[in-house]
Order: sequence, then C-alpha cells, then structure tokens
Amino acid sequence: MKKEMKYNLKRMPEWSKHKATWLAWPHNSDDWPGKMAAVDFVFAEIVRHIVSGEQVCIIIQSESQKLKVRRILRDTAVDLTSVRFHIVKTDRSWIRDFGPVFLKDTVSDETVVCNFKFNSWARYKEWQKDDLAAKKLAAELNMPVINPFINDDHKDRFVLEGGAFDVNGTGSLITTAECLLDENIQVRNPGVTKSEYEDILRKYLGVTSILWLDKGILGDDTHGHVDDLCRFVSRDTVVLCQEKNPLDENYINLKENKELLSIMKLEDGSSINCIDIPVPEPVYYKGVRLPASYANFYIANNVVLVPTFNDPNDREALGIISDLFPDRKTAGIHSVDLVWGLGTIHCLTNQQPE
Repeated sequence: MKKEMKYNLKRMPEWSKHKATWLAWPHNSDDWPGKMAAVDFVFAEIVRHIVSGEQVCIIIQSESQKLKVRRILRDTAVDLTSVRFHIVKTDRSWIRDFGPVFLKDTVSDETVVCNFKFNSWARYKEWQKDDLAAKKLAAELNMPVINPFINDDHKDRFVLEGGAFDVNGTGSLITTAECLLDENIQVRNPGVTKSEYEDILRKYLGVTSILWLDKGILGDDTHGHVDDLCRFVSRDTVVLCQEKNPLDENYINLKENKELLSIMKLEDGSSINCIDIPVPEPVYYKGVRLPASYANFYIANNVVLVPTFNDPNDREALGIISDLFPDRKTAGIHSVDLVWGLGTIHCLTNQQPE
C-alpha cells in the first residue's frame, strides 16, 4: 500500500484527449437473447465512428472471434489500421464497469490502472473473469496497478463500477445514493458508510468534492448508475435527465435530483450549471422496461455518440448534446436493440487517456 500511494492520482474527464477507446466485443448471448447479430453491427457502427479520431482496442475471446469481428468491421467500412485486438476472457461486454479505471499521476504524468473489484453489480453470478480483466490489460500495457481496499488490513477489495461515477477533472465527482449507499438491494460494499465511501473515492480517484444524487432511472439493473442519469459535459456543467410526463414513474425522482443539484457546489465552491435533457418514451421488450437514456452517450476525440430510440425526443437530445460539443461531430447510434442488454453506448466503452 505504501508503494501504491506514492502517486498523486487524478481521474481524467471523458472529454480530455484519448489515446484509445476500449470495447469488449459481445459474446454472451444471455445479454441480448435473439439479438446478437443485430448487436454485432451496432458495435461495428460505434467502432466506425470512433476510429476517425483515435485507436480502438477490442477485447475478444478467441482467434476465431477475432476473424469474425474483422470480417464484420471490413463489411461495414471500418478502417482496420486503427483497430487493435486483445484476447482476454470475460464474462460479458460491459467494459465501462469491469475494465481498467485509467488515472493520471499528476506529478509524473504516468498512466496508472486502478483495479476496483467487480462483482457484476452485486446481482449476477458470473463475474470472476470480468474481475481479472483490468489487471490482465494493465500487464499487457505495462502500466502500474493500484488495488483499492476498504481498510488498511487489505482483506476486502473495494467494489466500484465505472458507470457509477462521473468526474469533472478538477476535483468533483457525481454519483447516486441508490447505487452506492443502499443497504438492502445490490449492496456493493456491505457495512461501508457514506463518509467511508467518500474517503475511498477521494483517496483513489483524486477528487475532493463528492456530489450525491438520489435515485437513478427505472429499468437500470445496476440499481442507480449515474451514467444513465447525469453527466458532466465540462468542468462546471452537467446534463440531467428530466421526464416531461408527470404520470411517468421517473418524473418525481428526476425532479428531486434536479433540486439536489441546484444547491450543490463544486470543488471550488461554485454552483453547477444544469442543462435538462429529455427522456425517451418508455422502451419495453417482453414486458421489461429498459433503461433507455440519452445520458448514456460517449465522448470520443472527434465524435460524441448518442443512443437513439426511434423516438420524437431523439432530435431534441441530439441538438442539446451537439450544442455542448461544438468541436466534435454528434452522431446518433440506433440503440433499441442495444438497450435490450440493459445498457447502451457509455456502458460498453472505456477511455484510455493520452
């Protein structure tokens, strides 16, 4: 632990310059039953946009899957010169949550991998391969690894998913109480108090101000990930989902989150500029409400990829995000099939800073 803490760590915001974007190509049919073929081509569309401005690193399960993926990418006009493949066994494809949390040492500018424990959102049984992935990738990249523990006795690794928090890059982090503090459903770190969470987040992510929203959106099987709800788009500005229909189950929770943001302060004591972003009409598949959200966008070097749902609000959401990132192209990615896996673009991508 003493060796690990020599670093002065900082989580870079997503809009900072990337060296690469990481994805884990889908292979678990339980995530997208009956839709795997369609999801393959959504992944290809994501890669096609991102390679215009940075390298894309794709985790695959085998050489045979690599051949299949290369064929799909060629067929969809993807520039393969900017694509790299890494064979790493995983349980699923949600690399935002189990993949490396890349941090910068602000003294040496060295990139460090923070290897939080992943336990499949305290919900599913299959997580052991995913939990090993960050450490394996750090070894391939020859990067130092830090393993966060709850206490100094090093008995229990600290559980945290990448989609559970977002940062502004200057000291503020936003998350939800529903995800991290709930003591009855999907409990990540049993017995860990709010103040202990804050101490650990400050220690390992280089933040000073922790901003707690309350509940996430309906249909989210992570139990409240903030990346389906509220995202930093600059140092002092967030977009926040707001439901227009007062009869929708999301309406009250989202209004309460907006009230919380109105009184929150950033690390320098300044207020937060909050921009409303709409919520699409509820999306269902086989009677299950899915976590359809425009907040699950991904900011790449040259483009912002926004999930769309064949919804009248698609155009409004694309316009809002386009105005916020005038130096990048904004592209809608059709995500009706993708969201059947209970996540979309941000959940499936992971940025490595330059």
